[in-house]
Amino acid sequence: MNVPFRFSRVLLFVLGFVGKAPQLQARIVRIEITSVQSPTFEGKVFGKVGVYEKLRGKAYGELDPTAPQNAVITDIQLAPRNARGKVEYVMDIYILKPINLANGNHKLFLEVNNRGGKLFGGFNNSSGGNDPTTAAHAGDGFLMNRGYTIAWNGWDPSASAANNNLTISAPTVRNPDGSPITGPSYEYIVFDDKPSTTYSLAYPATTLNTAQATLTVRDHLQDSPTVIPAGGWEYVNERTIRLLPAGTTFRQSAIYEFVYPARDPIAAGIGFAATRDFVSFLRYARADDFGNVNPLAGDLQYTFSYAVSQPARYLNDFQTLGFNADENNRRVIDGIENWLGGGSGIGLNVRFAQPSRTERNRQNHLYPEGVFPFAYPVTKDPFTGKTGGRIAACSTSHTCPNVFEINSANEYWVKAASLLHTDATGNDLPDPENVRFFLVSGAQHGAGNVNNRGLCQQFQNPTNAEPMLRALFIALDDWVTKGTPPPKSEVPRRSTGTAVVANAHQNWQTGQIAQEALGWPTIPGVTYTGLITTRYQLDFGSSFGHGIMSQYPPSIGERPVYINFVSKVDQDGNEIAGIRLPPVAAPIATTTGWALRRAGYGENEGCEGAGQYIPFKSTQAERLSVNDPRLSLLERYQTHDGYVKAVEKAARKLAEQRFLLQDDVELYIHTAAASNVLK
Repeated sequence: MNVPFRFSRVLLFVLGFVGKAPQLQARIVRIEITSVQSPTFEGKVFGKVGVYEKLRGKAYGELDPTAPQNAVITDIQLAPRNARGKVEYVMDIYILKPINLANGNHKLFLEVNNRGGKLFGGFNNSSGGNDPTTAAHAGDGFLMNRGYTIAWNGWDPSASAANNNLTISAPTVRNPDGSPITGPSYEYIVFDDKPSTTYSLAYPATTLNTAQATLTVRDHLQDSPTVIPAGGWEYVNERTIRLLPAGTTFRQSAIYEFVYPARDPIAAGIGFAATRDFVSFLRYARADDFGNVNPLAGDLQYTFSYAVSQPARYLNDFQTLGFNADENNRRVIDGIENWLGGGSGIGLNVRFAQPSRTERNRQNHLYPEGVFPFAYPVTKDPFTGKTGGRIAACSTSHTCPNVFEINSANEYWVKAASLLHTDATGNDLPDPENVRFFLVSGAQHGAGNVNNRGLCQQFQNPTNAEPMLRALFIALDDWVTKGTPPPKSEVPRRSTGTAVVANAHQNWQTGQIAQEALGWPTIPGVTYTGLITTRYQLDFGSSFGHGIMSQYPPSIGERPVYINFVSKVDQDGNEIAGIRLPPVAAPIATTTGWALRRAGYGENEGCEGAGQYIPFKSTQAERLSVNDPRLSLLERYQTHDGYVKAVEKAARKLAEQRFLLQDDVELYIHTAAASNVLK
């Protein structure tokens, strides 16, 4: 049932809270629980923990722009202030908790949402959903059976409010005299699926005079952009452009770039403070400033975060900027599991931020995502002389979390993930005491559909890392709560001879991995170009240190390049470094983290987050008939039972290394036995 507002009154009675919350606590000044569904998940009982309930609402925050913890937020000094001199924001909040908190494990599982959406379903072997309600949404209850309270909060000001997404409202900033702030804004425009006649801008244009903006087009990344004359496009309004004559569509998969004078940026960096203050409130506060009780008051002993893709990059910057210390210098998050963040940040704490963007081989180049520092230890940028590291701030405040940075092969090929654990010239760095790094060998950006090519030349890679993510999360919990040493990092290293360094191309933001150096076999019907993303030292202008981009987009020209690399491969084309899950350790196909686009969609350019699934032939005769150098299934395993035993051996070895839980070991074995391999 839904019970608006009553929840706070019940908790007030139970806790016997009287009076107003202290002023010196996390700066959530008011929480508003607008609905309570108790029980949720159709009353499903999760072992000894019992039933769960769902709380939805809003959290209202205030930030002191003069406080050192907040001064790092770009343009916060230009944000409007209330009568107390504070900057206000409001965000959505969503909590799943045991009805009886005493039966829970007193730990918070914070999923940092992806563009407003929830992606925790894989943890529970369920579809998840943006409003988990049914027993099916709970799946096998992996998190609930263990007693975690699960929470979300809005942080991304670009997230849509549709489909139960979590949003945040951050203030528009203005000049001290009240006039609008203006500056350059940049749009990288590609329509792959449904070419459109219009395009919506992230920020309103300062003027509708087309002479003050530039629109270019090219079919391939390596082509020189062609300027579309002013008569070839127009503003529909201050937030929309279209091609002329009216009704003309943007060419499918062509790359358009639009630079224009924009106005009314928001203090987007407040999104970092919102998560800091929400978790700190749940962890440390008894009630808000109006007497509304914290629904987790006095319960939480440990806090963990989990993030998939975009929010993993957000958490990289969250640490770099020092937001894991709250206003009272207390640790906010104890353990971070980042999945698919790559060696990147989010570009949130800049003027005219567009945090929904993410750069890959052919996607969203020239945004402030891949900027120094990349690595966790403090290093020196050889091109600027600056020093920095993702743990520099928390080391000073003694608030560092324990971190697992986990990436697929795709992040090494398209998001320069190796920069997380090297210096700027590609030399291996020792692991910090609080961080471990893991490559999921041969995986794409999430599990792909093996029956679907999408825009790509080959079928997508179905390797699913979620069983490993569950095991590593338990290892992270044990590391934080019990001091149990975590598994050792498993990544390519130059020092072990498992890394292959990229050769950069000037002007394209990409590079190449030589086929011979990688060890890639020549597979019939498969194109290999060695395309890889590289990271340039981009110049956004002299004010970029304050989050203001005066050169936007930046010019690549002859900019210096940060060195990145990928894992070498074996004779099958499967990666040798990292965590080799059963589909790689006992393979029936070559699986890659990279893919190329097919004809009509920018042929032979990067297919973004996709990988490839290239099956082995069944027999020696079949492979020899097409000159496939990879051994056939029959040559490898002899029988179906031989294949099942190979999968079992690989899975049990991973369990010994704490990369799989026993339930998932048995599932791998069962799936192999039920397959038609060599039947």
